[in-house]
Amino acid sequence: MQPTRDEFESISESAPLVAMLRERIRADGAITFRAFMQEALYHARYGYYVTHAGAMSRGGDFVTSPEVHSIFGALVAKQVAELWRIMGQPPRFDIVEQGAGTGKLACDILRWAQAQDAMFASALRYSIVEPLPVAQTWQEQMIGAVGEIANRVGWLAELPSRIEGCLLTNELLDAFPVHRVVRVGNDLREVYVRASDDGRFEDELRPPDPAISAYFDELGVLPGQGCYAEVNLDAPRWLDSVAKSLDRGYVLTFDYGYEAKQLYAPWRRDGTLLCFYRQSASSDPYQRIGKQDMTASIDFTTLRRTGETSGLEMLGFTDQSSFLVRLGVGGGVAAIAESRPSEMEEYFARRKVVMDLIDPGRLGKINVLLQGKGVPRVIPSGFRDGE
Repeated sequence: MQPTRDEFESISESAPLVAMLRERIRADGAITFRAFMQEALYHARYGYYVTHAGAMSRGGDFVTSPEVHSIFGALVAKQVAELWRIMGQPPRFDIVEQGAGTGKLACDILRWAQAQDAMFASALRYSIVEPLPVAQTWQEQMIGAVGEIANRVGWLAELPSRIEGCLLTNELLDAFPVHRVVRVGNDLREVYVRASDDGRFEDELRPPDPAISAYFDELGVLPGQGCYAEVNLDAPRWLDSVAKSLDRGYVLTFDYGYEAKQLYAPWRRDGTLLCFYRQSASSDPYQRIGKQDMTASIDFTTLRRTGETSGLEMLGFTDQSSFLVRLGVGGGVAAIAESRPSEMEEYFARRKVVMDLIDPGRLGKINVLLQGKGVPRVIPSGFRDGE
């Protein structure tokens, strides 16, 4: 006997979440794509991030830089320790990480500080902003393995009111829910989500929210004719709140994205929305609802401008490949080749890790933005040309 559609849904998507979305649309009419993405990823019971806490791993749906190897976290720690020194080595230095995933980056930063820089470690206070209890449990288990320094870690449901140190994110903003638009002639239309007669989700085009029109007016660009595009209105709002919380220190952002002219280039016909399931990518947000991740590249032009109007100065902007190379990501590989030529298996293993992290077609193309407030205008090593 062939499986029914409902039986297929229980395997390939979250049937309760799909039913909830259909009922909401039936009762209230089509919803914005942002509202659809918000529910698919963050619904309190059925959302992807609630039910897939281990997705950010080698065996999960997608792999982030910290999951590739501990060298990434070690080099981030090395850079943040330099920021602490630029600030004059204050006796307390906050690292506030939002979107910590499995906790691997925090774990590796703490391990490096404990082993390599005792003074920095003694000043360090690490806070993870994590509203999802299931993710916090995962992080506590990961970080508990680092030893005594784990006692310096605390969890918060939202950003603290005061930060003196560094606010750190890795692939957080590209997971914020986005509005979608398409250019038709000289006008923009916003993508809403409706349910067809057979229950399938599909696009419905309507006039855009005024905030979207204002966003493009501020940029002075539009997507190309017939092009779809994403608008992340939550990212600049988030950065403004971060700037208000930051008394003195830095905002260090790792994320996929482009300057606005590249993000909304006329050749980018389908935008940048991507869905990930078991490390395979697709562009269809209406399949595997609740069981696949969704991301969209962020607009670094708007992020930088928002920072400037909120009191943050841009101190550095580069790609992850250049950032890691400047901080010495290849040093350990070269050392093996020079001093231990017999250990070629280890050499090739480390070389592969480095290539994974700096590959310009993958993780290496992640952008790294450093903004500061109340700090000396010193360009740190990861952003300094010629090193």
